[in-house]
Amino acid sequence: MNGEALATQHVYNPWLIAITVTLATFMQVLDSSIANIALPHIAGSVGASTEESTWVLTSYLVSSAIILPLSGWLITVMGRKRFYMTCVAVFTASSVLCGLATSLPMLILFRVLQGIGGGGLQPCEQAILADTFSAKQRGMAFAIYGMAALVAPAMGPTIGGWITDNYSWHWIFFINLPVGLLSLFMTQRVVHDPPWMKEKRSSGIQTDYIGIGLIVVGVGFLQYVLDKGQEADWFGSHIIATCSIIAAAALIAMVIQEWTNNEPIIDLKLLKKRNFATVILFNFVLGLVLNGSTILIPQFLQNTMGYTAERAGMALMPGGLIMIVVMPIAAIACARFDNRAVIAFGLVVLALSMYHLTSINLDVTLGQVQLLRVLQIIGLPFIFVSITTMSYVGVPKEKNNQVSGMSNFSKNIGGAIGISILNTFMFRQSQIQRANLTINTNRSNPFFERLLARITGGFAATGPHGIDASKKALAQISSMIDRQASVLGYINSFWLMAVVVACMVPLVFILKKPGKTEGETAAQAH
Repeated sequence: MNGEALATQHVYNPWLIAITVTLATFMQVLDSSIANIALPHIAGSVGASTEESTWVLTSYLVSSAIILPLSGWLITVMGRKRFYMTCVAVFTASSVLCGLATSLPMLILFRVLQGIGGGGLQPCEQAILADTFSAKQRGMAFAIYGMAALVAPAMGPTIGGWITDNYSWHWIFFINLPVGLLSLFMTQRVVHDPPWMKEKRSSGIQTDYIGIGLIVVGVGFLQYVLDKGQEADWFGSHIIATCSIIAAAALIAMVIQEWTNNEPIIDLKLLKKRNFATVILFNFVLGLVLNGSTILIPQFLQNTMGYTAERAGMALMPGGLIMIVVMPIAAIACARFDNRAVIAFGLVVLALSMYHLTSINLDVTLGQVQLLRVLQIIGLPFIFVSITTMSYVGVPKEKNNQVSGMSNFSKNIGGAIGISILNTFMFRQSQIQRANLTINTNRSNPFFERLLARITGGFAATGPHGIDASKKALAQISSMIDRQASVLGYINSFWLMAVVVACMVPLVFILKKPGKTEGETAAQAH
């Protein structure tokens, strides 16, 4: 560790820096999950249909997805502190504008701005932590950061439901103002750019405008396809098919451009490093499972079990609270044991928890769902802390910005693809299961005959007789089949996630354990 870094740590406690960057993380991630739960209220307030209101989410996802892969380059060009403070300021200001919006077009525009600010926060924060802490301290630093990144989505639905039910949806955006101002004040005081970054900026940086254009087009169209594919019947829609072709062509051209450019926007040659390439894959799967389960569980509780938004959010909250306890334990394990073993442990626990989620049924209670969610959350910190720490092993310090940007991009794209695939899979599975269940609902099935007679008798005893009672009974049986098919669809989706996670366990041992010399070099670099 050089003398200037030591002087900086003497004046500013590195843990204060960790808390400072964690503030904005919590604000940004919390706001995303809060907006999801308040969407029906927003649609009603601005006079939009349910389909139109989803653009409130899509606009944010598209803009943040575009800025993520650019963040490493932007940090180098602008300076990390300036870029970070710009992102916080843009996110905070656009949050206030979102709260003041009176129409859907206004809200969508301000959400695009909010996504631009929010998308650049996480990669910048991880790079700050990587440069602030030594190799041995990073595990605990990333654990503090991870508590914000993983606890916020669990608490968001509950907080969002409470605010929306008791006040109005506008306040889910206004609450960002004091947090954003505090973050700006603390960042200005304690965060500084490392010396190597100042030297890099002073030496001049070439701008790859072709790469920027290809990233914007490719990622933007890809995000649109993932968000709207299920709704538009995927390639049955000419718009989705056209957007897919444009996205594929732009992304392929982007890979060629960035691989051959001497000053790339995204340094794809980092993927030559075995550890980093493997970590990118783990981040992708982590994003898929975390986002997929966080979406599917509330959907199951609200759409199939009839829970309110606030009550469905309560099912996720204990998982967020247990994260506060498990994160430090994961950081200690990361420091004391082989990180590969820690990751394997986390993946095994996560796979088993996804398997246990297949036990859900129409009689499941809120307490049982909360327990299943807690079991799932226990494994995540061991994966998150270890892969985040290992992603910087063997990478030159001047590439830390690229590492954080690419890692977060892979996790976010994994989440977007995961949500799209799982929603489609769940929907198709529900249709298949409904068809299978319906086969047995005919007059030749004695069980069906007895059930129909019992329900018809119940309706006849309370009012309607004859054909009316029979119609009502058939309608109730159809509703029962729909619910059972829906449950089976969710069960098979959790099965799919369990299998995907289990397949990741053998890949852990592809990771190269850092040698003594390499570990010392990493520690000295920070």
